[in-house]
Amino acid sequence: MLHVTETLAIADWELTESFMRASGPGGQNVNKVSTAVELRFEAERSPHLAPPVKARLKRLAGRKWTAEGAIVIQVDETRSQARNREIARDRLVEMIRAALVAPKRRIATKPTLGSQRRRLAAKTVRGEVKALRGRVEDDE
Repeated sequence: MLHVTETLAIADWELTESFMRASGPGGQNVNKVSTAVELRFEAERSPHLAPPVKARLKRLAGRKWTAEGAIVIQVDETRSQARNREIARDRLVEMIRAALVAPKRRIATKPTLGSQRRRLAAKTVRGEVKALRGRVEDDE
């Protein structure tokens, strides 16, 4: 059971962990110990997430979202398998928490009359400056 918030928890059957050998530092140990973690969360089939949350999660996950509707997180940052598991689970929890927050709707507003007048006055001044550029005519 993976606790996301006080009210939301992800069941173990929705998570799949697989371990493989990691690249990078580790000396001879890297060739024999499977420390890299691949955490797979079946987000599309999850009964715990509402459809709007799933849609936001899909957008947040980006390339981590598979065609089957699962989120795949790969971690091979540390030499410890347990620490990599922890990091992968933390990343998943953070992603789900971000998807739970509904974005505020933008309320369209009109510019004030004063701001419209100031903008037009600035445009007029700028136009006059630009009109003064160019060739100087001889008055002879």
